[in-house]
Amino acid sequence: MSGKATNFDYLVTSNSEVVISHHGKKATVLRGKRAQDFLDDIERGDPQELMARLTGNYKRGNERLARQHPRNR
Repeated sequence: MSGKATNFDYLVTSNSEVVISHHGKKATVLRGKRAQDFLDDIERGDPQELMARLTGNYKRGNERLARQHPRNR
């Protein structure tokens, strides 16, 4: 399994909200400045990664190291 974010979609509603869904289920709703910032940012970067970060649904890459830390044994 790769660490790349996938299966995120977004929809801009008529009242300028951005609904982000993951695997077809609503994950979060952005309103106001956050919604506008999101729309600006998706043009510059990877939309899947951005949506993963906004919803908290992503891996940071340090899970293997954390598992080996003495406090987690």
